[in-house]
Amino acid sequence: MYKEHPAFNPPPSNAVLWRYMDFTKFVSLLDKQSLFFPAADQLRDPFEGSVPTVNAVLRPIANPDIPKDTLRVFAQHLKESRRFTLISCWHENIHESEAMWGLYAREKDGIAIKTNFDSFKKSFICSEEIFIGRVNYVDYKNAIIPENNGFYPFLHKRKSFEHEHEVRAISWVRHKDDETFKKLRDEGLSGVCYEVDLSLLIQEVIVAPFAADWFMELVNSVAARYDLKSPIIKSALADSPTWG
Repeated sequence: MYKEHPAFNPPPSNAVLWRYMDFTKFVSLLDKQSLFFPAADQLRDPFEGSVPTVNAVLRPIANPDIPKDTLRVFAQHLKESRRFTLISCWHENIHESEAMWGLYAREKDGIAIKTNFDSFKKSFICSEEIFIGRVNYVDYKNAIIPENNGFYPFLHKRKSFEHEHEVRAISWVRHKDDETFKKLRDEGLSGVCYEVDLSLLIQEVIVAPFAADWFMELVNSVAARYDLKSPIIKSALADSPTWG
């Protein structure tokens, strides 16, 4: 279930969110009726969960009474927390993004899910707490981010990723006796699926701009098999130009 948190900056209710994915992930979403949250250490950016350089420099100065060994343990804990922080990444944009097709789906056989923030947050029907907010993009050589909450490192990314306009849904597995915690720690579990209401999560299905007709038919067929009622349309990037 969605829960508010002071560390998170959620977008407005009508903010348009997109999730670009390949066809197999779309089928898995329909089949499991669950959204997959990979662990942060499985994401593409090796800086996930880290802090800017200035944070590390100022930490011993700001905490002169804390032993250096304790600060090293803190830094190690920060790195290890990526294993137990689960993240679903979404793109906030009024318009469809050609760049996102290329980065996170495929232009011939990919899928984009379109929704809004209000429907997105209400779609989580799992018992686990899901927190959602915008990512802040900062200069990791000069900026400072807060360290008074473990979520902050996962709500910041380098300026180079600003084109993503990312909104993140995050689940934090904290209890060592939890079975999910043990699987993440001991079995290398790559992530966790959280149950969602697909009728709320998926307002539209957008089919890749250069998809063949047979692929469009396949997407419609699979959606019908899972009784998905959301409209299925071809990417606007496939439209023909107007000359007059």
